[in-house]
Amino acid sequence: MTELSAAHDAAVTDRGRLAGSAYSSDRDLAARQSLYQWQTPRHDLPGIVAEQLSGVREGGRVVDAGCGNGTFLRRLRKDRPDLALLGLDIAPGILAGVPGPVAVADATRLPLAAGSVDAALVMHMLYHVPDIPQAVRELSRVVARDGLVIASTNSDRDKAELDDLWQRAAGDVLGTENGPARISLSARFSLEKAPAFLGEEFGRVETRELPGTITVHDPEPVIAYLASYRAWADQHDVPFDATVERARVLLGDHIARHGMFEITCKGGILVCRR
Repeated sequence: MTELSAAHDAAVTDRGRLAGSAYSSDRDLAARQSLYQWQTPRHDLPGIVAEQLSGVREGGRVVDAGCGNGTFLRRLRKDRPDLALLGLDIAPGILAGVPGPVAVADATRLPLAAGSVDAALVMHMLYHVPDIPQAVRELSRVVARDGLVIASTNSDRDKAELDDLWQRAAGDVLGTENGPARISLSARFSLEKAPAFLGEEFGRVETRELPGTITVHDPEPVIAYLASYRAWADQHDVPFDATVERARVLLGDHIARHGMFEITCKGGILVCRR
């Protein structure tokens, strides 16, 4: 492991940073989630998850580990009011507005008995876990023999246009041709890497890709997305606020010339069974 990748992993998985800054409220997560309203085709991810859980019996128990601001719990409470739902997250602040029951818990030490849930959700969160294999073992332990685990993440090639924009803006700020890359949250558990992690405990891992294109006609949704990484500002090796503001100018110029700015999205879900 290189020094750079070690520093990246430490920053992405640091519990103090996650609970105390990145997810102390839902402000930054909501900014990242909101960008997808401009994506085509629109993928109703909470609806897709509810559909995947159609085989879970009435009264079945579902845990959302790393539930964040409760996006999936809210949808399941609407679509599947018959299910017994539990939300877990390491960040107390982000749980404040999530419909209960919820609890503060670590994905590598789930406070659940063996085989006690019919399904577990780990949506865009396993890349934040320091020991991913241990978290997968915990999921395998708590899910019933005929149960399932649904994970989600992004591809290594997700939102490449934002990577290019950031490096151009960082380069301008530093006075170089291209600045340092922005931090990638999902790199440790990308859509390409995830099947190997999950396959250690689950015999069937089905990947469903959910590609799309985000098209914006105003810089602000993209700027809000970039600014939502403020918790990792010290990892960018460039003045964060100045780079965000330079990106705003570059985006404005691009939209003035082309009428829009497009971002290629490559995300997906993984459905895991024994």
